[in-house]
Amino acid sequence: MIVVDVKLACCPAARIDLPLYSLHCRLPPPTTTTQLTMAAAATSLANPAAFSSSLTRRCHHHQQVFPSIATLNVSNSTKQRSFKTLITSNPTLTRRPSVVAAATSDSSSSVSGASFHGTCYVVRDNIDTDQIIPAEYLTLVPSKPDEYKKLGSYALIGLPASYETRFVEPGEYQSKFSIIIAGDNFGCGSSREHAPVALGAAGVAAVVAESYARIFFRNSVATGEIYPLESEVRICDECKTGDVVTIELEQSLLINHTTGKQYTLKPIGDAGPVIEAGGIFAYARKTGMIPA
Repeated sequence: MIVVDVKLACCPAARIDLPLYSLHCRLPPPTTTTQLTMAAAATSLANPAAFSSSLTRRCHHHQQVFPSIATLNVSNSTKQRSFKTLITSNPTLTRRPSVVAAATSDSSSSVSGASFHGTCYVVRDNIDTDQIIPAEYLTLVPSKPDEYKKLGSYALIGLPASYETRFVEPGEYQSKFSIIIAGDNFGCGSSREHAPVALGAAGVAAVVAESYARIFFRNSVATGEIYPLESEVRICDECKTGDVVTIELEQSLLINHTTGKQYTLKPIGDAGPVIEAGGIFAYARKTGMIPA
C-alpha cells in the first residue's frame, strides 16, 4: 500500500492510503509502507527507475524487493470515476442539478455532484469493516467488473440479526438504500479498502455518521467510492430505515422528508474534490500532479 500525505480542510492531519488494487498490482505487506508526499508521488510515477530504487533501499531490512514500477499497470489511457464505472449504473439513479425543491416521498434515488436523494439505511455505533464486508469476500478483486458487482451484493452482510431489514436483498447486486446514516466510529476495525468499495458497488452515494474510524475515512476519499459525511448531532437516533432523505453538499445539509426535520452536516472540505474526481489518482491526474 502506498501512502500519500495530504492536508485536508476537514482533517488537517489526514493521510490518504492508496489501495493496492488502484495500481492493479501486488505489493509487500503494509509493514513496508512508503511515505510519500503528493509531489513525491507525482515525481516517482514520472520516474519509475528512481522510484523502484528508492523502494528497494527503504525496504531492504524486510528482505523484500519491490518489482520495478515500470511493470505495474498505471496506464493513464483509461480515466474512470472509481470502480463504479465498471458495472452498469443502477437504473433507479438519475442525475439532476438539485433535488431539494423536487424531492417527494418517492423512494427512487437520484444523485448529482451537489446533492443525493433516496431512502436511507440506519445503523448504530461501532459498525466495523468486518460487518461492512466480511473477510471471506476479500478475495474478490474490485478491478474485475464481475467481482466488483459481487462485492456490492455482500455489502453490510455481516450485520447482526438485530438488523431485520437486509441492506441488499438476496439475489440482488445493489441495495435500494442509497444513503447510510450511522452512529459513532463507523468503519472501525481492519484497514481493508474493500469496505468503502463494497458500499459504492452496492449503490451507496454517501454515509452520514456521527464519527468515523480514521482509516475508513481515508479509504473512502482515496477510492472515491462514497462521500463520508459527518453530522453535527446524532442523526441515527432520529431517522429510521426507509426514510426518504436529501443531502445537499454545498449547503452541508441533510433533509429528512419523512419527518420534516433538517440537520446540519460538517463540510466535506478539500476531500470533496478528490472524491468527485473519482479518487486520489484521478484527482492527481486532473490537477496535473501526475501525467494525464
